[in-house]
Amino acid sequence: MRAVMIFCVGFTCGLIFFAVLQRRYPATGSLAASSARDLSQPNIQRGVMPEETREGSADRLKSPVAVIPERGVAPADEFLMHRQLMIPVEGVRADSLRYNFNEARGGHRHEALDIMAARNTPVLAADSGRVAKLFQSKAGGITVYQFDPTETYCYYYAHLDHYASGLKEGMVLRKGDILGYVGSTGNASSDAPHLHFTIFRLGPEKHWWQGTAIDPYEFLKRSSG
Repeated sequence: MRAVMIFCVGFTCGLIFFAVLQRRYPATGSLAASSARDLSQPNIQRGVMPEETREGSADRLKSPVAVIPERGVAPADEFLMHRQLMIPVEGVRADSLRYNFNEARGGHRHEALDIMAARNTPVLAADSGRVAKLFQSKAGGITVYQFDPTETYCYYYAHLDHYASGLKEGMVLRKGDILGYVGSTGNASSDAPHLHFTIFRLGPEKHWWQGTAIDPYEFLKRSSG
Protein backbone atom coordinates (compact mmCIF):
# COMPACT_ATOMS: atom_id res chain seq x y z
CA MET A 1 0.00 0.00 0.00
CA ARG A 2 2.84 2.32 0.87
CA ALA A 3 4.47 1.64 -2.53
CA VAL A 4 1.26 2.57 -4.34
CA MET A 5 1.03 5.85 -2.47
CA ILE A 6 4.66 6.72 -3.32
CA PHE A 7 3.98 5.96 -7.02
CA CYS A 8 0.86 8.18 -7.08
CA VAL A 9 2.68 11.06 -5.41
CA GLY A 10 5.59 10.75 -7.87
CA PHE A 11 3.28 10.57 -10.87
CA THR A 12 1.36 13.66 -9.70
CA CYS A 13 4.58 15.60 -9.18
CA GLY A 14 5.67 14.63 -12.67
CA LEU A 15 2.45 15.97 -14.20
CA ILE A 16 2.83 19.23 -12.29
CA PHE A 17 6.45 19.57 -13.42
CA PHE A 18 5.50 18.96 -17.08
CA ALA A 19 2.68 21.53 -16.89
CA VAL A 20 5.14 24.13 -15.53
CA LEU A 21 7.51 23.45 -18.41
CA GLN A 22 4.70 23.88 -20.96
CA ARG A 23 3.86 27.30 -19.54
CA ARG A 24 7.46 28.52 -19.44
CA TYR A 25 8.54 27.03 -22.81
CA PRO A 26 5.48 26.81 -25.09
CA ALA A 27 7.66 26.06 -28.15
CA THR A 28 8.88 22.81 -26.59
CA GLY A 29 5.62 21.08 -27.35
CA SER A 30 5.86 21.85 -31.04
CA LEU A 31 9.48 20.69 -31.39
CA ALA A 32 8.59 17.30 -32.84
CA ALA A 33 6.15 18.77 -35.35
CA SER A 34 8.67 21.41 -36.36
CA SER A 35 11.36 18.78 -36.89
CA ALA A 36 8.99 16.76 -39.05
CA ARG A 37 8.30 19.79 -41.26
CA ASP A 38 12.04 20.48 -41.61
CA LEU A 39 12.69 16.93 -42.74
CA SER A 40 10.03 17.24 -45.46
CA GLN A 41 11.81 20.19 -47.10
CA PRO A 42 14.74 19.81 -49.58
CA ASN A 43 18.08 20.02 -47.83
CA ILE A 44 19.70 22.88 -49.80
CA GLN A 45 22.85 22.85 -47.66
CA ARG A 46 23.46 19.22 -48.57
CA GLY A 47 23.13 20.00 -52.27
CA VAL A 48 19.59 18.72 -52.91
CA MET A 49 17.78 21.30 -55.07
CA PRO A 50 14.00 21.75 -55.14
CA GLU A 51 12.52 20.30 -58.32
CA GLU A 52 11.68 23.69 -59.84
CA THR A 53 15.23 24.92 -59.18
CA ARG A 54 16.74 21.93 -60.95
CA GLU A 55 14.50 22.50 -63.97
CA GLY A 56 15.39 26.18 -64.09
CA SER A 57 19.08 25.39 -63.91
CA ALA A 58 18.80 22.90 -66.76
CA ASP A 59 17.03 25.49 -68.89
CA ARG A 60 19.77 28.03 -68.24
CA LEU A 61 22.43 25.51 -69.18
CA LYS A 62 20.66 24.64 -72.44
CA SER A 63 19.94 28.25 -73.41
CA PRO A 64 22.47 30.21 -75.52
CA VAL A 65 24.38 33.00 -73.82
CA ALA A 66 22.71 35.60 -76.03
CA VAL A 67 19.16 34.89 -77.20
CA ILE A 68 18.69 36.38 -80.64
CA PRO A 69 15.11 37.33 -81.57
CA GLU A 70 13.59 36.02 -84.78
CA ARG A 71 13.86 39.50 -86.25
CA GLY A 72 16.95 41.30 -85.10
CA VAL A 73 20.68 41.58 -85.50
CA ALA A 74 23.00 39.02 -83.95
CA PRO A 75 25.99 40.49 -82.09
CA ALA A 76 28.26 38.74 -84.59
CA ASP A 77 26.69 40.78 -87.41
CA GLU A 78 26.80 44.25 -85.87
CA PHE A 79 29.67 44.95 -88.29
CA LEU A 80 27.16 45.03 -91.16
CA MET A 81 25.24 47.84 -89.50
CA HIS A 82 28.29 50.05 -89.89
CA ARG A 83 28.53 49.15 -93.58
CA GLN A 84 25.28 51.10 -94.21
CA LEU A 85 24.19 48.76 -96.97
CA MET A 86 22.38 50.20 -99.97
CA ILE A 87 19.02 48.88 -101.11
CA PRO A 88 20.14 46.84 -104.15
CA VAL A 89 17.31 47.84 -106.51
CA GLU A 90 17.26 51.29 -108.05
CA GLY A 91 14.40 53.54 -106.92
CA VAL A 92 13.19 51.27 -104.07
CA ARG A 93 12.68 52.99 -100.72
CA ALA A 94 13.22 51.38 -97.33
CA ASP A 95 9.61 51.89 -96.26
CA SER A 96 8.40 49.79 -99.19
CA LEU A 97 10.37 46.68 -98.22
CA ARG A 98 8.30 43.74 -96.97
CA TYR A 99 9.72 41.27 -94.49
CA ASN A 100 9.63 37.70 -95.85
CA PHE A 101 12.81 35.99 -94.63
CA ASN A 102 10.97 33.38 -92.53
CA GLU A 103 8.12 32.70 -94.94
CA ALA A 104 7.68 29.13 -96.18
CA ARG A 105 8.60 28.61 -99.82
CA GLY A 106 8.27 25.16 -101.37
CA GLY A 107 8.52 23.36 -98.05
CA HIS A 108 11.50 25.29 -96.75
CA ARG A 109 12.22 28.67 -95.20
CA HIS A 110 12.73 31.49 -97.70
CA GLU A 111 15.86 32.93 -96.03
CA ALA A 112 16.03 35.96 -98.32
CA LEU A 113 14.38 39.30 -99.01
CA ASP A 114 12.30 39.58 -102.19
CA ILE A 115 12.37 43.12 -103.57
CA MET A 116 9.64 43.60 -106.14
CA ALA A 117 10.39 45.85 -109.12
CA ALA A 118 9.68 46.20 -112.82
CA ARG A 119 11.64 43.98 -115.15
CA ASN A 120 15.02 45.40 -116.16
CA THR A 121 15.21 47.79 -113.21
CA PRO A 122 18.94 48.16 -112.41
CA VAL A 123 20.24 45.96 -109.60
CA LEU A 124 22.90 47.77 -107.56
CA ALA A 125 25.78 46.53 -105.44
CA ALA A 126 24.61 46.78 -101.83
CA ASP A 127 28.19 47.19 -100.66
CA SER A 128 31.68 47.52 -102.08
CA GLY A 129 33.61 44.32 -102.70
CA ARG A 130 34.77 41.92 -105.38
CA VAL A 131 32.57 39.66 -107.47
CA ALA A 132 33.10 36.14 -106.14
CA LYS A 133 31.05 34.25 -108.73
CA LEU A 134 28.71 34.67 -111.67
CA PHE A 135 26.49 31.64 -111.53
CA GLN A 136 23.37 30.24 -113.16
CA SER A 137 21.20 27.70 -111.37
CA LYS A 138 17.82 26.07 -111.80
CA ALA A 139 16.41 27.76 -108.69
CA GLY A 140 18.17 31.14 -108.68
CA GLY A 141 18.47 31.63 -112.42
CA ILE A 142 21.07 34.27 -113.29
CA THR A 143 22.87 35.15 -110.07
CA VAL A 144 25.79 37.15 -108.65
CA TYR A 145 27.78 36.35 -105.51
CA GLN A 146 29.71 39.35 -104.18
CA PHE A 147 32.02 39.47 -101.15
CA ASP A 148 32.08 42.37 -98.69
CA PRO A 149 35.49 44.14 -98.40
CA THR A 150 36.62 41.86 -95.55
CA GLU A 151 35.27 38.71 -97.25
CA THR A 152 33.44 37.84 -94.06
CA TYR A 153 30.08 38.01 -95.87
CA CYS A 154 28.78 37.23 -99.32
CA TYR A 155 25.86 39.12 -100.93
CA TYR A 156 23.62 37.02 -103.16
CA TYR A 157 21.57 38.53 -106.00
CA ALA A 158 19.24 36.13 -107.84
CA HIS A 159 16.56 35.90 -110.58
CA LEU A 160 18.36 38.54 -112.66
CA ASP A 161 17.20 39.13 -116.21
CA HIS A 162 20.78 39.65 -117.38
CA TYR A 163 24.15 40.90 -116.16
CA ALA A 164 25.46 44.44 -116.53
CA SER A 165 27.77 44.89 -119.50
CA GLY A 166 31.39 44.11 -118.63
CA LEU A 167 30.65 42.37 -115.31
CA LYS A 168 33.32 39.76 -114.58
CA GLU A 169 34.37 37.51 -111.73
CA GLY A 170 37.09 39.04 -109.61
CA MET A 171 36.29 42.65 -110.46
CA VAL A 172 35.77 45.02 -107.54
CA LEU A 173 32.41 46.77 -107.36
CA ARG A 174 31.74 49.98 -105.54
CA LYS A 175 28.56 50.43 -103.55
CA GLY A 176 25.83 51.51 -106.00
CA ASP A 177 27.45 50.07 -109.15
CA ILE A 178 25.03 48.34 -111.52
CA LEU A 179 25.68 44.59 -111.62
CA GLY A 180 22.56 43.36 -113.38
CA TYR A 181 18.85 43.89 -113.97
CA VAL A 182 15.70 42.66 -112.23
CA GLY A 183 14.13 39.63 -113.86
CA SER A 184 12.37 36.33 -113.16
CA THR A 185 14.88 33.69 -114.21
CA GLY A 186 15.14 30.41 -112.32
CA ASN A 187 12.05 29.35 -110.39
CA ALA A 188 10.61 32.88 -110.08
CA SER A 189 7.17 33.57 -111.50
CA SER A 190 7.38 35.25 -114.90
CA ASP A 191 4.63 37.71 -113.96
CA ALA A 192 6.33 38.81 -110.71
CA PRO A 193 9.87 40.00 -111.50
CA HIS A 194 11.90 40.72 -108.39
CA LEU A 195 15.35 40.55 -106.85
CA HIS A 196 15.93 37.69 -104.45
CA PHE A 197 18.58 39.10 -102.10
CA THR A 198 20.27 37.60 -99.09
CA ILE A 199 23.49 37.77 -97.10
CA PHE A 200 25.62 34.80 -96.12
CA ARG A 201 28.02 34.80 -93.19
CA LEU A 202 30.97 32.81 -94.50
CA GLY A 203 32.96 30.15 -92.71
CA PRO A 204 36.76 30.23 -92.38
CA GLU A 205 37.10 28.63 -95.83
CA LYS A 206 35.47 31.70 -97.45
CA HIS A 207 33.42 29.56 -99.85
CA TRP A 208 30.98 31.74 -101.77
CA TRP A 209 28.53 28.82 -102.01
CA GLN A 210 28.59 27.96 -98.32
CA GLY A 211 27.48 30.10 -95.40
CA THR A 212 24.77 30.99 -92.89
CA ALA A 213 21.87 33.01 -94.30
CA ILE A 214 21.28 36.37 -92.59
CA ASP A 215 18.11 38.43 -92.92
CA PRO A 216 18.91 41.52 -95.06
CA TYR A 217 15.76 43.34 -93.96
CA GLU A 218 17.23 44.56 -90.67
CA PHE A 219 20.16 46.16 -92.50
CA LEU A 220 18.32 47.60 -95.50
CA LYS A 221 15.37 49.13 -93.66
CA ARG A 222 17.77 51.73 -92.24
CA SER A 223 18.97 52.66 -95.70
CA SER A 224 18.10 55.93 -97.38
CA GLY A 225 18.11 54.16 -100.75
